[in-house]
Amino acid sequence: MPGAGLSGQHVTLGMRLVSLLLSLSCCWAFSCQNSLSSPDFSLPGDYLLAGMFPLHSAPLEARGRPTVTFCDRSNSFNGHGYHLFQAMRFSIEEINNSTALLPNVTLGYELYDVCSESANMYATLSILSALGRHYVEIQGDPAHFSPAMVAVIGPDITNHALTTAALLSPFLVPMVSYGASSMVLNARRLYPSFLRTISSDKHQVDILVLLLQRFGWVWISIVGGEGDYGEVGIQELEYQVTRQGICIAFRDIVPFSARPGDERMQNIIRCLVQARTTVVVVYSGRQLARVFFESVVLAKLTAKVWIATEDWAISSHINSVPGIRGIGTVLGVAIPHRHVPGLKEFEEAYVRADKGVLTFCPQGSWCSSNQLCTECWAFTAQAMPTLAEFSMSSAYNAYQAVYAVAHGLHQLLGCASGACSRVRVYPWQLLEQIRKVKFLLHKNAVTFNDDGNTLSNYDIIAWDWSGPSWTFRVIGSSSPFSVSLDINTTKIRWHGNDNQVPTSVCSRDCPEGHQRVIIGFHHCCFECVPCEAGTFLNKSDPYRCRPCGKEEWAPERSQTCFPRTVVFLTWHEPVSLVLLAANTLLLLVVAGTAGLFAWHLDTPVVRSAGGRLCFLMLGSLAGGTWGLYGFFGKPTLPTCLLRQGLFSLGFAIFLSCLTVRSFQLVFIFKFSARLPTFFRAWVQNHGAGLFVMISSTTQLLICLIWLAVWTPLPTREYKHFPQLVVLGCREANSLGFMLAFTYNGLLSVSAFACSYLGKDLPENYNEAKCVTFSLLLNFVSWIAFFTMATVYQGKYLPAVNALAMLSSLSGGFSGYFLPKCYVILCRPDLNSTEHFQASIQEYTRRCGST
Repeated sequence: MPGAGLSGQHVTLGMRLVSLLLSLSCCWAFSCQNSLSSPDFSLPGDYLLAGMFPLHSAPLEARGRPTVTFCDRSNSFNGHGYHLFQAMRFSIEEINNSTALLPNVTLGYELYDVCSESANMYATLSILSALGRHYVEIQGDPAHFSPAMVAVIGPDITNHALTTAALLSPFLVPMVSYGASSMVLNARRLYPSFLRTISSDKHQVDILVLLLQRFGWVWISIVGGEGDYGEVGIQELEYQVTRQGICIAFRDIVPFSARPGDERMQNIIRCLVQARTTVVVVYSGRQLARVFFESVVLAKLTAKVWIATEDWAISSHINSVPGIRGIGTVLGVAIPHRHVPGLKEFEEAYVRADKGVLTFCPQGSWCSSNQLCTECWAFTAQAMPTLAEFSMSSAYNAYQAVYAVAHGLHQLLGCASGACSRVRVYPWQLLEQIRKVKFLLHKNAVTFNDDGNTLSNYDIIAWDWSGPSWTFRVIGSSSPFSVSLDINTTKIRWHGNDNQVPTSVCSRDCPEGHQRVIIGFHHCCFECVPCEAGTFLNKSDPYRCRPCGKEEWAPERSQTCFPRTVVFLTWHEPVSLVLLAANTLLLLVVAGTAGLFAWHLDTPVVRSAGGRLCFLMLGSLAGGTWGLYGFFGKPTLPTCLLRQGLFSLGFAIFLSCLTVRSFQLVFIFKFSARLPTFFRAWVQNHGAGLFVMISSTTQLLICLIWLAVWTPLPTREYKHFPQLVVLGCREANSLGFMLAFTYNGLLSVSAFACSYLGKDLPENYNEAKCVTFSLLLNFVSWIAFFTMATVYQGKYLPAVNALAMLSSLSGGFSGYFLPKCYVILCRPDLNSTEHFQASIQEYTRRCGST
């Protein structure tokens, strides 16, 4: 029961309307005296409908104060509005002649010419008042408000519809518009009694956006017409296109006061030219659109794509502008062509019929000159408005609106039983039934959604000037249930000799792998910058090159990242096989040497080499050799821990033994006689073994601290090779490694010094040359390794490290043990006590002579 929902605000508004009506009625009555009226505007019936149609077009102009407009005086005849007018008259006659719809009930009408705002206002107030009265009567119970008109058909344009809807909604008088498509009217709270048989502009805007996207037009201009239709429309269009990444280079409104070629229009055209957009959306009603295009033709603006809204897309009011053929390509959305069967014949019969005579309005009545059409009276079969496709489609909407009201009244009066009950109908009752209607009208379903809109689709059209006169082609359509387009582009004749789709962009698309760097305020204007190596351009974000993941790489100008190749020194690499073979050979030779020395342990050569100390030296070399196997294969924690540690400790033990051996020989031959006490203490306290133990223990502690604090964990190196992941161990740059390496370096220098001091010892005890060679090889190997490590960090760096270690181990073995093996195996005559005593005696004589 909507009566309970009518608040005190509605009553207050009604009282204000009464005051407004009283203040205006004096002016109207004074001006309407002796006005003529046409009988075609009225028809008696059991229930009356009001129709509001623009039979005339008042000139658009800005007004500073209210002005009463008499549509039949000094205004141009509107053929389009005439067809809408006749469509309602025809539909009422058709319904009254029907036995299925509203049987035994007749519908009547009061039709009004709403050529202007003031005419629209007076027509609305007339609808709300009782017949013959100059005021709106407010009932004590708003639910019992019952004007003479049970429903209103129209008006045509949004501005008029907003006024009418605002005045009718407090009284819940049903209003079904056939042409007002503005989204503002979707507000149920403000306009609860408004319905329409044309799609909402919300759907039209969605289709326009899809049309722009379909052809890749992202740099556009928008021109709207003043008023709710144009201004609200371009506001929604701007919001939607911006969300879809389309840029608006220029946006302006054609005011009501504009005239073709005036200063205001010249400024709009100049800005359009400066915007350098190929595509211009013209969201305007027919009258302002004509002003705009007349200015376009005057400015000789051509080679554009003009996007039309349904109000002017196929209107002869626009395509008849002189010179418009050369402006470019026109695409747009249009109401699908619907045919009202019998309307053309009805209009022809109207022209031939005897219309009677024009009568004067009764003194003080509401009929006025806005229920008069003198041009209609003068039509002949040879001179009458042509029922073009645009007017026929709009007339169908008016025809459909009348049938929607009739079906609602049919349900309200209980006509389903075969006879209608003739009871008083309150507006809110009829409104409830109209909202529920669902019927077929010439195979087209008619129903209203929650917003009071019918579900309808749009045709996508293109102007065609290929023939002698203007026409248009339907190139596609939209779906009323989902926002989608189906377009046949082969039907479009583009301007230009090549018939190619024009482009409308601020900047051309960047080549693959180039990011867009925005220039200025619009994201559509940019310059192209190539993506650096290690970054890629995601198609979802063309404005930023994104870095690849840690395990990925990309070359310059890449659109994707590629997995990095994981590399390490494998066992089956050729260089690995060579090093493994050399290391294994060294290990075997060391083992063989140990066996040889054990076999000849009591010979002078072995005793002079250190005796049992040689086995510690050979064992340390073997231990260092085992560490080399950790450089091959995928690095793991055990291999990273052992490979450098074993070598550092083993080589330190070897160098400690070599140092103390060289020191003892030098001390025995050169300083024992001078320092007998020190010599006895060294021998009695096992100085050689004690030094080796302390030195080796020191290196062992360094290695343990190194492995505990600076643990050489397996690493994945990404920096040096963008497409590779190099597996290795974190060791060369650690402080622990440098301490262990420095300690071995000190031992090497000590061994070299002691060996050099013994360069003049007896020949059998003189190891300076070989030891110097082996230690120099050690120094050179590690210098070469560290030099290589500063310039190369690839998969073969472990091989270089292993080669340096192998060189140190083999150099130490070769310099110290090979000469002795040679004597044992090849010169047994030199491995005798007599030879060694002779060598010592020769050294003694040489020292005595000096």
